[in-house]
Amino acid sequence: MDNLTDNKDMQPEADYVGQFNSLCSYFPEMTEIQLSQMSALYELYSDWNSKINVISRKDIGNLYLHHVLHSLGISKMLRFKPGSQIMDLGTGGGFPGIPLAILFPEVHFHLVDSIGKKVKVGQAVAESIGLENVSFAHCRGEEEKGKFDFVVSRAVMPLSDLVRIVQKNIRKEQRNALPNGLICLKGGELQNEIHQFRKKADVIDLKDYFKETYFETKRVIYIPL
Repeated sequence: MDNLTDNKDMQPEADYVGQFNSLCSYFPEMTEIQLSQMSALYELYSDWNSKINVISRKDIGNLYLHHVLHSLGISKMLRFKPGSQIMDLGTGGGFPGIPLAILFPEVHFHLVDSIGKKVKVGQAVAESIGLENVSFAHCRGEEEKGKFDFVVSRAVMPLSDLVRIVQKNIRKEQRNALPNGLICLKGGELQNEIHQFRKKADVIDLKDYFKETYFETKRVIYIPL
């Protein structure tokens, strides 16, 4: 984990080392390889963010809390079984796909975004940390034809639009504890957005799993498709 501690001068006003340690405490099962990959993310994203703005420059110091740990909140809804195929729609620079790919090394993640320069960042980060269970596509969600067990996403669009786009991408064969479908990260007021799915959607509050105040209004929504 030298990457993390050797670069403390990059963002002195942010306690990103403390954030990283907090993340590790929530996922004590991570191996040394996984910890090394996670610890490398701050330096890599800081460097890329100075060239291509994939994370708010005011927020890069909160990378581990606002982006990495938030992404891993999806695992509180479902632990993907080995061999699962997951699409991350609207991945930006690699969230939630890259943190999830680190956490689930035996699961394949296909990261999709319509903005080519953001896909470039995700590819470069994945290559730098030796992440082999990811693939990338520069395209719109409507253009992606692959079939997956689940689609994951982080607040890229209203739920109704997201469901409409990804229904074609959900395979019929089941392998996980939950039926195949959509798992997304959302925040704020969701009553209107989730109303039409209320009979089948499952919602968990991340504040029940992560103690930081950032997660007070953050939720994971699962919709079987």
